[in-house]
Amino acid sequence: MQVSKLFPLIAIVIVTLSCKKQAGSIVANNAQLIKLSDEYMFTEGPATDNNGNIYFTDQPTNRIIKWHVEDGFSVFMENAGRSNGLFFLNDKDLLACADEKNELWLIDTKTKEIKVLVKNFNGKKLNGPNDMWSDKSGKIYFTDPYYRRDYWENPDQEIKKQNLYYLTSDFSQIIVADSQLVQPNGIIGTPDGKTLYVADIGDNKTYRYTISRSGELTNRTLFCNKGSDGMTIDEQGNVYLTGNGVTVFNKNGEQILYIPVEENWTANVTFGGKKNKTLFITAMGSIYTLDMNVKGVH
Repeated sequence: MQVSKLFPLIAIVIVTLSCKKQAGSIVANNAQLIKLSDEYMFTEGPATDNNGNIYFTDQPTNRIIKWHVEDGFSVFMENAGRSNGLFFLNDKDLLACADEKNELWLIDTKTKEIKVLVKNFNGKKLNGPNDMWSDKSGKIYFTDPYYRRDYWENPDQEIKKQNLYYLTSDFSQIIVADSQLVQPNGIIGTPDGKTLYVADIGDNKTYRYTISRSGELTNRTLFCNKGSDGMTIDEQGNVYLTGNGVTVFNKNGEQILYIPVEENWTANVTFGGKKNKTLFITAMGSIYTLDMNVKGVH
């Protein structure tokens, strides 16, 4: 396994952060957007382990890449099921939206053993699980938009609805959580497991739900008039949306910060690093970082 050190950094990109006064403190003083690497084809799905290391996908090359806080980049897994979104279920089990066969995987990061959690819904092939979030009890919420892939053997859309689902913590049952979204994509929940945010990128909206004790979603309300590809959240409850750069909204749905990223598309975002106060941004073939004054929550 070849490891490329992060010394020197490829580029430091000077950006002007557009933010309202109350948001100024969430970005570290004199912080600059740093491009760690641009050697990939299309970066997606960043997830953070308990040590602050970042796992992300390079989907066109069918790989999962690991960025280690000390050693930089290395290839964690080849033949990764064309994985898209990633999320750590616990300290070693990595969930992956395996787009190649429209499945949901569980990857043991110690042994790299793969367990297929979801193959279909009611006997029909999923559209293509895209992104996910899990609460502390192990319930997994995932979005299933339809983006036709040229590598699919059978590209037919067997489920006409593009649903939001949740998988019970024993992995035995898939339940439709919301069937009234146009094209759900980004998803993130609060660490107390009480609130879920889901971006309907097809309708350019993001919704907030209350999570009941049984796992059902209630009280869907409009959070903001903006869709998103990937999402994350910080310790203050601010929600980070992606697409054209990164746009941050406070818990009231008010925009407080805009981080421009000089790429055609900003796909996803998460917090990581030694102190969990570094914002990692995947955009086209690159990965960027920005030092923050707030910590991420997972």
